[in-house]
Amino acid sequence: MESHGRDELKGPVLHIVVVGFHHKKGCQVEFSYPPLMPDEGHDSHLLPEEWKYLPFLALPDGAHNFQEDTVYFHLPPLNEDMKCVYGVSCYRQIEAKALKVRQADVTRETVQKSVCVLSRPLYGLLQAKLQLITHAYFEEKDFSQISILKELYDHMNGSLRGSALEGSQMYLGGSSELHIVTQIMLFIVLLVLFYVSPVNRLVGALMTVLSLFPGMIEHGLADSSHYRPQSSVSEDPTLLESVSGAEDFVSVSVTDFADGELELAGAAAEPEPGDRRRHLLKPPPPRVSPESSESEWETLDPAVLDEGPQEAAAEGGETEPLLDAFDSEPATPITVQPQSAGGQGGVVQGLVSGLEEDRYGLPLPVFTKGYLCLPYMALQQHHLLSDVTVRGFVAGATNILFRQQRHLSDAVVEVEEAGVHVQDPELRKTLSLTTADLRFADYLVKHVTENRDDVFLDGTGWEGGDEWIRAQFTLYLHSLLSSVLQQDNERLLADYGVPFVTAWKITHNYRVWYSNKHPAMAAITPGHPFQGQYSVADVKLRLSHSVQNSERGKKIGNAMMTTSRSVVQTGKAVGQSVGGALTSAKSAMSSWFSTLAPPPAVTTAEHPEPSAEVQP
Repeated sequence: MESHGRDELKGPVLHIVVVGFHHKKGCQVEFSYPPLMPDEGHDSHLLPEEWKYLPFLALPDGAHNFQEDTVYFHLPPLNEDMKCVYGVSCYRQIEAKALKVRQADVTRETVQKSVCVLSRPLYGLLQAKLQLITHAYFEEKDFSQISILKELYDHMNGSLRGSALEGSQMYLGGSSELHIVTQIMLFIVLLVLFYVSPVNRLVGALMTVLSLFPGMIEHGLADSSHYRPQSSVSEDPTLLESVSGAEDFVSVSVTDFADGELELAGAAAEPEPGDRRRHLLKPPPPRVSPESSESEWETLDPAVLDEGPQEAAAEGGETEPLLDAFDSEPATPITVQPQSAGGQGGVVQGLVSGLEEDRYGLPLPVFTKGYLCLPYMALQQHHLLSDVTVRGFVAGATNILFRQQRHLSDAVVEVEEAGVHVQDPELRKTLSLTTADLRFADYLVKHVTENRDDVFLDGTGWEGGDEWIRAQFTLYLHSLLSSVLQQDNERLLADYGVPFVTAWKITHNYRVWYSNKHPAMAAITPGHPFQGQYSVADVKLRLSHSVQNSERGKKIGNAMMTTSRSVVQTGKAVGQSVGGALTSAKSAMSSWFSTLAPPPAVTTAEHPEPSAEVQP
């Protein structure tokens, strides 16, 4: 649709959409500006086939249980020229009797609607504005008043432009509270399900974890929603063929290797000698759509990555002008990522990944080539978890049906419990934290939790704040990347975990990053930021971590909590029994004393002699 391309040029906001719940038709689009279908009006219920799940994403499952909620979601692009479409939806409900103008289709006691913005990745910045507009829209108590929505579209496209979209404003609403293991897991495990309710807690936790990866939210999710609706999935033979061919290169299970040795089965075929030069020098397309096959850059035979550029130059003279761009040493990258003229903060389009990258090659191309990132997944999208065209996902869900089918995911992140449940024992071993990682986690927790007594200054300082936490994870990732580039780096990588690093090196995102040369990495000191000798504090950290995260430790902890509660309850019961006995004794004594005759009254007029008889 050409209109969508023109809208993208006008500003970051593509559409303003209102989704309502109809008592007979269910969730449906009631208003869109500009119209979602160019040939239809603003009040059309029709949707592009690629966006058929939009009503169920904007008006989430179980929304009637909450007065208001906020949802982040991703939609697939409508054409090859578009990227992932990012949605932010604010949901509210109001009593029908409070409406000034009650339309004929309002038959229930409450009216449920969501105001949704489809745009570039703005997330929290959009949420802050959209919540105010949604509140004002509902305060009108007349949903036919749509002028405020059109004004919202014009205002956002006029104010959200250029440099105003960069930096921390994208992260408004997030709080870094999940464990370091969640970030480590996303390097190699891409069947991850986040679960909690309501939706705003779910998407907040998931997007917070993603924000720990430098540049991921700004530039790393452009290809994260390339999927097709259920009606057309698996029916296109070209799509199946492309995915099948792609798996030969990057789809390797963690359990397929042992002792650090790995054999790539069905690796990409070696190109003919006369064609290898073209494989090395042919620029990749800016972005590969799911309909196309793997990029030639990304299906290079491992031998090509290890050979020197002189061998390629010997096959043809026209490659000589480019020899200076390549390193002549073996096992070095075959390309040099061009640097931005804007300085350290600039980004350029990656030669291999197609994503906009910084000087360090970040963000890593995690969500490309059939790997999805869906902050909220509607129940109608459940088929994506087992679809053959989806090779991995990081998704959020509030419906318990997703959590019950644990066999469809490698890990389930329980946000309510702040825990990560991994089924496969080998995978748990791969994701286990090293002593240096535990030091890092303890360092973060201490800085985040200390000095939180003052409610007015909480979160206003640098140390312990959200940006400070992201800076620590950026240092962690830079140090890891620098370490893998060093010669004889076994000791350096041991602090990150040998099983983890071995598994990461066979992933698509590592191979793409390593295939480029990033000169800025030379300024990064290799080695784990918290490397060092063992101490008594490390033993305490390891013991505490084992008790909190192992199954046996959890059972012991639960048993101790149960015993503690029993002791307290028994003490209360004993105390109540003793107290009851004392009360009964006092009552009995009072009753007995009440039967005794009162003592004789003493008068001041006369003092008679005491009687010889003893009063009973």
